Amino acid sequence: MTARLTLVLGGARSGKSAMAERLVTDLPGPWTYIATAQAFDAEMRQRIRQHQADRVPGWQTLEEPMDLAGALGSAAAAGPVLVDCLTLWLTNLMLAERDIPAERARLLALLPTLPAPVVLVGNEVGLGIVPENKLAREFRDHAGRLHQDIARIADRVLFMAAGLPLALKGEAP
Repeated sequence: MTARLTLVLGGARSGKSAMAERLVTDLPGPWTYIATAQAFDAEMRQRIRQHQADRVPGWQTLEEPMDLAGALGSAAAAGPVLVDCLTLWLTNLMLAERDIPAERARLLALLPTLPAPVVLVGNEVGLGIVPENKLAREFRDHAGRLHQDIARIADRVLFMAAGLPLALKGEAP
C-alpha cells in the first residue's frame, strides 16, 4: 500500500533527497518537485544545479520558497509530489519575517486533504548542541515543532543516516 504522506528526515548528506525522489518515482507520474531553496550566492546556485542534474528525467519542478501550501494544493491535483525541503522553507519564512505558526497551520490543514501521495524532506537539526544565538534557537524550535506535527499525521516517517533508511513510523522502503 502506498503511503499518502511520508516525511523523510536526516542530517546533511544523509541521503534524504535521493530516498524521497525514489519514493516518488516508484509511483506512476507525472511527478512534481517543489523546490524551496533560494540561490543567494554562486555556491548555492551550483548546489541547486547539481540537485537538478542528479534527478531522473520526467520531473516537473516548481520553485516555491514561500507559499508551500499553495504550491502543494495545485501540484497534488496532477500526481505525486516531493517537497525539498521543509527547513529551507522555514528559513525563507523567517528571513521574510512571515507568521510561521500561521504558515505551519495552513500547511498542516492542507496535508490530509491532498489527493496524491506527498513526500516531504526536512533536515533534522535537533541532534546537536543548543545553538548559541536566538535566531538559530528559534529556527531549531520551529523545525522541531513542524517535524513533530507532520510526523503525527504522516503514514510513514523515515530517518536517513549514511544513505540508509530507518523507519520511525510505517514501513521502510
